[in-house]
Amino acid sequence: MNHRQLEIFNAVMISGSASRAAELLQVTQPAVSRAIVDLEEAIGFSLFNRIRGRLVPTPEGQLFFSDVRASFLGLDRLRMSAARIRDFGAGSLRIASLAAYGNTLMPRAIKLFRGQHPDTAITFQIALSAQVRVLVVNGNFSIGLAADEVDLSGVEHRVFASGRASCVMPPGHPLSARAVIHPADLDGVPFIALSAEDRARGRMNAVLDAAGVRPNAVVETPFAATVCALALEGVGVGLAQAVAAEGFLERGLVMRPFEPEVYFKTYLLFRPDTQKSILVKHFVAALLAARDRGARPSPAQEASGTRGARPFRSRPSADEAG
Repeated sequence: MNHRQLEIFNAVMISGSASRAAELLQVTQPAVSRAIVDLEEAIGFSLFNRIRGRLVPTPEGQLFFSDVRASFLGLDRLRMSAARIRDFGAGSLRIASLAAYGNTLMPRAIKLFRGQHPDTAITFQIALSAQVRVLVVNGNFSIGLAADEVDLSGVEHRVFASGRASCVMPPGHPLSARAVIHPADLDGVPFIALSAEDRARGRMNAVLDAAGVRPNAVVETPFAATVCALALEGVGVGLAQAVAAEGFLERGLVMRPFEPEVYFKTYLLFRPDTQKSILVKHFVAALLAARDRGARPSPAQEASGTRGARPFRSRPSADEAG
């Protein structure tokens, strides 16, 4: 059994006939037939039944093809990897983020990073925090940004930021006239809730329970950006941090501070089994720079009485500086 025989078998299976396989591979049909016979002799079972001049796969042939196809998909991935290295250079970076930062801070960090590493190929994925953890732990991604409800066991992590929660609402909402929203203001109000596993929601619920307040939860969603979109449409009042509201404030979304203070906490996640490459360290530096720039309020945030995410540490650690 050799690679050429497997290539011809794969071509017959995906094209449906020996003649089409011959066209795909630019060989003669007898050469295709001969290769199939040789492959069958090598593996010890029939791949096809010959019915009125047609090759009909046997059950064994179908089973064998599933593994052959997987091996060729692996080769295709290697070809794509080679093309990426050829087109972008030797460096590559795979990063994943929760949605709140994925559409705001991460693009800014990528822009800063590419200013220093224009030849590095970047794969960027937005996912739920639990999925971000899986991508990092499985070794597929080098860096993850996840909310604090994520399971931190088996993954290297550090606190990235702590953003103050604010109430978001449509323009003209009765609560928009208030400078600060308190628990009593939300009693019975249509409310857009974050998912039950969200730690910020848990902290908010503790405050509301202590005050004996129960908002009217009308929608539940895992994404703070979706909370902002729904609030802008007038579905209800929601809880979000300023970084998730970027783009919505400019469209009229109203954001008011909530007291007592509740915070969203975010973690940087790293693969636990490898040393950080130079590219990873440089991207972390770009993330920190983008975070610190975002801590300064935009004009829309100033108008709404809110500020950006608060860095959790007042100065970078040795790891951040390195």
